[in-house]
Amino acid sequence: TDYGLGGVKGFAGLSNYIKLFQDPIFHRGFLNTVLMVVVAVPSVTAFSLWVSSAIYKMHSIPRSFFRCVFYLPVVTGSVAVAVVWKWMFDKYNGLFNYVIRAMGGEGLMWTESEQMALWCIILILFTTSIGQPIVLYVSALGNVDHSLVEAAQVDGATDFQVFWKIKWPSIMPTTLYLSLIHISEPTRRVVI
Repeated sequence: TDYGLGGVKGFAGLSNYIKLFQDPIFHRGFLNTVLMVVVAVPSVTAFSLWVSSAIYKMHSIPRSFFRCVFYLPVVTGSVAVAVVWKWMFDKYNGLFNYVIRAMGGEGLMWTESEQMALWCIILILFTTSIGQPIVLYVSALGNVDHSLVEAAQVDGATDFQVFWKIKWPSIMPTTLYLSLIHISEPTRRVVI
């Protein structure tokens, strides 16, 4: 329905959707969101699984320490995270440009450049999204049946075979849950 100051003007039908799909800004935002999902979801999942596998093999005190370190960006306020990243990407005094200049290069315009801004957002999304999967994967790896792992090792299975044939199927529900959560995250933040 089409509303105005004088009340209802009439039924809008599909005209609002037609306007939306003809809008170039919507197209740009949609493509940016698809790129974020295609890049961020597999990279967050793979990195989190790799790190959690390493953390799971540690003793309890270092395991707890690293779970806290990786989970910290999740519980840190979004304003604090934004301020830290803004400082790191600053074109004059940012940490990244400081390192580049120290190595003899010329600083980059990280967030002002159209080509770089989306990748900066993906990096921020990546770093703030790995905490929960790491904690969940460490827990899921702890729930894998150890008798199956030991039996495979006794039968001569390599670490990769043990992971691929026993651990991976056991943690698949966790992977499915995390994939769905991480697919919905960028779609809630359509990037224009």
